Amino acid sequence: MAEKPSEEPRPESAAPSDDAWEQFLRDSEAGVPASAPKEPSARARMVTERLRALDEAQAAAAGRKGRRFGRSRPVAPARPEGWRTGPAWRETDGRASRRRTVWSVVGVLTAAALAVVAVNPSAALSWLPGGLGGGGADASGASASGVGASEVEASPLAPETARPTGAPGGAEGIPTRERPFTGSPAARWEAGADAIRLPRAKAVNGVPAARIEEALRGTKEFLAAANLDPAVLKGGEPVKALALVDPLEADYLADLRAAVRRPTEDNDPVSAFTRFDPEEVDLVGDVRVRGRMTVAPDTAAEGRALITADYTFVYGVARVGGDETTRVIVRRVLQVDAADPSRYQGTEGRLWIRDLASEIGNDDCREGDGLITPSFFSDLLSASPQAGETRDPYDRSTSVSREDECGVVSRT
Repeated sequence: MAEKPSEEPRPESAAPSDDAWEQFLRDSEAGVPASAPKEPSARARMVTERLRALDEAQAAAAGRKGRRFGRSRPVAPARPEGWRTGPAWRETDGRASRRRTVWSVVGVLTAAALAVVAVNPSAALSWLPGGLGGGGADASGASASGVGASEVEASPLAPETARPTGAPGGAEGIPTRERPFTGSPAARWEAGADAIRLPRAKAVNGVPAARIEEALRGTKEFLAAANLDPAVLKGGEPVKALALVDPLEADYLADLRAAVRRPTEDNDPVSAFTRFDPEEVDLVGDVRVRGRMTVAPDTAAEGRALITADYTFVYGVARVGGDETTRVIVRRVLQVDAADPSRYQGTEGRLWIRDLASEIGNDDCREGDGLITPSFFSDLLSASPQAGETRDPYDRSTSVSREDECGVVSRT
């Protein structure tokens, strides 16, 4: 989008500790009411010990180089020489970027499982390979404890209009194919593209309201095409999303196309597009979405505005041919330039993408495979211990990580 020549018109819930349990037994002997919780059954204790042993084994192996989970991939959208005046957006390296940070689930599911054991040992046992128990969901797909019903009954949250002040509260329950969002804050989120709401368009920093509205609509279309299109989610080429990128961003567009067709460690399409392997996982349920879109003046020069779309997408996934279900959480922060067409060149109806940063919760750390690969509970038994920072993938009160790193999610 080059500036036109001057001569032209210028256009939670962890299991109780041993000390806490011993205190509870002492209190019970002293006369705690009969309504107090009962000691876990032998089967529950069996699972608890098995999972605790797994945690201890992972802790003992800490420091070994294992299968790391997470990645952040910087790729610079190309800009024609002189397309903008003023300083680069990121002065640290003189270029805009696409980044992805990925967080694993291994090591966190164990703590969640310990909490579930006392409530529903049969369900917890059924998660383990070999099945010590006899199944954990009824015919309707709700967990045996009945918490799954809340996914249907819970009222939806009001649209997000500002950055939250903290992470959403916890929820109980085990995800199933029929109710994949049980136990997740996303159970109360809206579904699909309707959750991507546009702010009212008005003139900003010399950019006409009509141009702002066009860019807002294009931003929504790109997010939907990249993260909600069923064909793309099943590993297909994001044809609609690619068609929305301004062809003047030739190098950036070429990088995106090359990433989809020939993924590499340095150019992986999941940095921009949500894609799964349909031979490995089934997408179950709808896609839950939460976020907001804003417009602000570009302080570098008159006649430019910056649209920022910050959205989190939550996907229910199950093993192909199996019932084991989990979730993948993808947060995208997309920044799009909107410019006064009388001052700056650009392709009508296309987007100039300034920056695209991503965090992916529950994806392995292998680079260059071009697909998101979630971990399931039973993977705990064979996965290597994970290192790195622990993050809550539902916490939208913080900025997206800008580091090349792997980490661990606190929940899915």
